[in-house]
Amino acid sequence: MDPTSVDTSLLVEWLGSVPYREALALQERAIEARRSGGPDRLLLLEHPPVITFGRSARPENLRAAPADLARRGVEQVEVARGGDVTWHGPGQLVGYAIVDLAARGEPDAQRWLRTLEGALIDALGALGAGACRVPGRTGVFLEKTGADGRARKIASIGVGLRGWISWHGFALNVTTAESAFSDIVPCGLHDVRMTSLAEALGVEPTPGLFERAREAVAAAFAKALA
Repeated sequence: MDPTSVDTSLLVEWLGSVPYREALALQERAIEARRSGGPDRLLLLEHPPVITFGRSARPENLRAAPADLARRGVEQVEVARGGDVTWHGPGQLVGYAIVDLAARGEPDAQRWLRTLEGALIDALGALGAGACRVPGRTGVFLEKTGADGRARKIASIGVGLRGWISWHGFALNVTTAESAFSDIVPCGLHDVRMTSLAEALGVEPTPGLFERAREAVAAAFAKALA
């Protein structure tokens, strides 16, 4: 098929709270739909508490005993994406981008990571939070370091590719407490501190803030993938 004849419009969908394994199945179906000529899709959602292990995950980056996590109802899943260990849960906006990179003429994994980062940086800027990239590290960080001098990471990114159709995506901490990450070394980074949009703005972690973040992210990705 001629890539120039392929529809590259972006459909943004808010799915609410979705268990992690169910979201994996949704992504699988979305990949097949894209391969059959459907639109690129950005699935926005939240997860119940879950710890995921990417292809580069190291056992020592899990600080809690698996049995203790299971007792507390925290799911543990190994996934086919790049990156180390991550936590997902309430207050965190997760985005799964099912995008045909070849159809867009950009079959380049590193460029795709930078596109995801750029859209999140734009969304955070629109919300009043200055964010940036850190050379050599995937993800999005606040421009200002913390009082302890450590970089403050606000969004994690990990992607997979199926014949140049992307899946997985990003996790933006909106109203998430830093303590939510206490069971892991987030993304294997010992010298960074996880933060949230609420903390960055110095406001209460309310549902209204989450809704504003969701709208800003949807708008930024629609623009980036126009």
